[in-house]
Amino acid sequence: MWRRVLTAVVLGVLAIGANADQLTLKNGDKLSGTILKSDAKTVLIKTEFAGDVTVQWDAVTSIQSSQPLHVDLKDGQTVVGTVASADGKLDVTTKTAGEVVTPKEAVIAVRNDDEQKAHDAEEDRLRNPHLTDFWTGLLDSGLSVTRGNSATLAYNLSAKAVRATTRDKITVYSTAVYASDDTTPPSRTTAHAIRGGIRGDFNVSDRVFVFGFTDFEYDEFQNLDLRNVLGGGVGYHVVKTKNTTFDVFGGGDFEQEYFSADPAFPTGLTRKTGEIVMGEELATKLNGRTTLSEKFSLFPNITNTGDYRFQFDATAATKLKSWLGWQVTYSDRYLSDPLTGFKKNDVLLSTGLRLMFGKGAL
Repeated sequence: MWRRVLTAVVLGVLAIGANADQLTLKNGDKLSGTILKSDAKTVLIKTEFAGDVTVQWDAVTSIQSSQPLHVDLKDGQTVVGTVASADGKLDVTTKTAGEVVTPKEAVIAVRNDDEQKAHDAEEDRLRNPHLTDFWTGLLDSGLSVTRGNSATLAYNLSAKAVRATTRDKITVYSTAVYASDDTTPPSRTTAHAIRGGIRGDFNVSDRVFVFGFTDFEYDEFQNLDLRNVLGGGVGYHVVKTKNTTFDVFGGGDFEQEYFSADPAFPTGLTRKTGEIVMGEELATKLNGRTTLSEKFSLFPNITNTGDYRFQFDATAATKLKSWLGWQVTYSDRYLSDPLTGFKKNDVLLSTGLRLMFGKGAL
């Protein structure tokens, strides 16, 4: 009887081993389990006792799979079948095309059936996203308060949300600045401005994109009740890598400005002009925790030739946690033809906390 039990156990172990995938490493170690997926650098295998194990692809000398695997190749092909390897080559036994032999270096990804289904679902989601998908964003704040011999308050709040897919990008942004001085009566507001807008980009090709935008601005100390700009154009991705993007763009817009009444304009002033739009935008990761972004936009006036304005924004941010960071922001708004008695430049320099949501929000 004991002989029968022992024989059954041995056969069971052999059956389990026969139905398992196996990786052989350069040091001679072998891992048995279920191959889940791999990219060009690592292989993920689920083992019975060690759980999920990630192995460097270069350390793998041999693969034997008992399950069909989906093998993506550099030439765009995907072959499906059980995999065996030897002498730096993968031998995929397919149901339709027979054996397909490919160099190990030509493989960019390997997935089992479950991982392939998840990958296909994510690809479909990227191609046909809902409007609520893929949003990331941030909220920057800065606060300065004094009390005692002086009583001042300075506060700024900036928010940005981005929905980016392989096909298009929607960006919503806003900034509010407020400052007051209560040291001696009466209380005085010393800064009060609100800016915001929406921009949409659509990729015509891997490098070329078209865009449209609308901006809104209010500034109490320019007597500006509202500046609304509606425009669009075409851009080019000069650099487009995982860690750095650099774009240049150009186009045109229609600008409307509404100023409050003052001694020079007792009934207020309205200006409506056409402008050229040109500029550049950079976003880069300096390291795993710190990012730098900047954008410069120039708006030469084509209705009143010689007039122009520009906008420049730069932010350096360091991630403290996945949802929390610290940022330093410099912002400059220049108007060549302000109302009489007003300065041409409005500059903001602030630092404070950054709150983030969504993957890759920083």
